[in-house]
Amino acid sequence: MSKMWNIATDLAINSFLMDELPEGGCIPTRGVFETYPKEQSAEWYYSKLQQDQENQEGAFDPKNKQQGDGQGQDGDGMPDSLDDHSGWEQSDQDTKEMAKERMRQAVEDAVKEVQSRGQGWGTVGQSMQERIIDMITPKVDWKKVLRYFIKTSQRSNKRSTVRRINPRFPYIHAGKKVNRQAKIVICIDQSGSVSDAMLSAFFSELNGLSKLAEFTVVPFDTHVDESKVYVWKKGQRRATERVLCGGTCFNAPTEWVNQRGDFDGMIVLTDMEAPKPIASKCQRIWFTTDYHAKQPYFQTNEKIIGIPVDNS
Repeated sequence: MSKMWNIATDLAINSFLMDELPEGGCIPTRGVFETYPKEQSAEWYYSKLQQDQENQEGAFDPKNKQQGDGQGQDGDGMPDSLDDHSGWEQSDQDTKEMAKERMRQAVEDAVKEVQSRGQGWGTVGQSMQERIIDMITPKVDWKKVLRYFIKTSQRSNKRSTVRRINPRFPYIHAGKKVNRQAKIVICIDQSGSVSDAMLSAFFSELNGLSKLAEFTVVPFDTHVDESKVYVWKKGQRRATERVLCGGTCFNAPTEWVNQRGDFDGMIVLTDMEAPKPIASKCQRIWFTTDYHAKQPYFQTNEKIIGIPVDNS
């Protein structure tokens, strides 16, 4: 009931303005609200109003003639609120969200301080440590990150053409035709420790993203087998596949990409269980499990994105 909520919010704020309000306002301890204590929350007053109306014995019984003194009413026996606070519910929700974020930030700062000092967690158990770290870790939609990486890796190929009018010098200089394309290389770790569930989730998303760009897929373990490299053409769909089964070396696909030097972005799907590789000549991003995203085998400034998978 929006009207009841308006009255509840009036009572909450008017507790602090009792001597500055005109007669007829919704004021605790006065008039029909004589039995209502001061300085309660809007939620408390709202609950009290509901109880009184249900009991038909409180301040809002329409048969109670004393209600009419100094305050207007309508058919439901409720006095009129002086103000409209219909938007306060959303404000309260926003406040709660801000409080939750501030609490999360405070916990994150405390965790960073503990980790930087190297003094350990004291008596806090391992499972609780993991829960705390999970709580402060921002949740990222890996699909959106993957899509954004591919779209922002697109580069422009411009050429002059008389078929387009130059907006600055019409009919004097030729216009420009712009073709946007993304040359993306996708390096897929084929080691046995990479689960079929993660491979399946990744291939499923790539099938949808293939409409945006053409991919060069590079399966690897400790080396890159040229015979296994293929082009995933734009708009094509492919089934999940595993073509190698060795260990893991990130230098192998990185060297393969660096030697060619014509890629705009490098995506690596892996479990991160190998030493840190050499630098990539194009921007590189890592996709792995949620667990390995939080506890990577090596430290890097490059983005590491977790993929939630069910291995059951």
